[in-house]
Amino acid sequence: MSPRALGRTGISVPLVGLGCGPLGDARLSDEDAERLLRVALEQGLTLFDTAPSYGLSEARIGRFLRGSSSSRAGVIVVTKLGYGVAGVPDWTPACLSLGVDQALATLGVDVLDVALLHSCSEDRLADEGLLRALMDAKQAGKIRAFGYSGDGAGLVAAVRSGAFDVVECSVSCLDRSGLDAVRGAGLGVIAKRALANAPWRGNPDGRDDIAEYVRRYDALFGSAPMTFADDELFLRFASFLPEVHCTLVGTTRADAIVRAAELVARGPLPAAVTDELRARYAPFERVFHGVV
Repeated sequence: MSPRALGRTGISVPLVGLGCGPLGDARLSDEDAERLLRVALEQGLTLFDTAPSYGLSEARIGRFLRGSSSSRAGVIVVTKLGYGVAGVPDWTPACLSLGVDQALATLGVDVLDVALLHSCSEDRLADEGLLRALMDAKQAGKIRAFGYSGDGAGLVAAVRSGAFDVVECSVSCLDRSGLDAVRGAGLGVIAKRALANAPWRGNPDGRDDIAEYVRRYDALFGSAPMTFADDELFLRFASFLPEVHCTLVGTTRADAIVRAAELVARGPLPAAVTDELRARYAPFERVFHGVV
């Protein structure tokens, strides 16, 4: 899997990284979590995206990376900041500074490759104290790049601020609202929700966000399916958009990791297919806002 430059950060990333939220589920054994991380590395998914709110995810990644020097070599670690430090108010400079140290200790690394503010408000993005805490951590060599993870108005504000190196936002066949915000900004772009929570499987848990994706999927594909398998269509579309540098896939299945690597190895979708996807989306462009 050929690496790409993550904007102007100087960091190289794979086409596809592992979204490690599912690895935080306590119902998943530590052994199975380790196996998934190992399979991801074997398949070239060398970026691990996590957060303190993802259950056991950071701790499990930390145990895996401590297991051998070869596990850490070449791995890009992305985590989130702004909350989750005991005894410290969320979204304060102290929370960010201590959060960096907490993440370093939990993940067992000397430096965080990318640290992202996790879906905070526009007011917080304008807080000079928070930005100073991030810049201080970067200058101290604790993080290599920092940015924002989220969608909607927060994403637009983060990009317009000019203060960040990286953004992580939803990008898929059903959600392109973030692309206009990031286009031409020179930022590193990590695409989450590239599969849009697999709306072709329905919404068994009754979640509002997935219900919206199911509605959009039915509008675009319900009466006229494409010739490609859904997961291939969605993953290859998002992974080869010119604005995107790395696309995340989250799963607890090793075969899904192998499948993702195989799909992106096929390269971009044929131009005619991409054009068809754009044409189907065009009538909804002004009404399909970012899904939170």
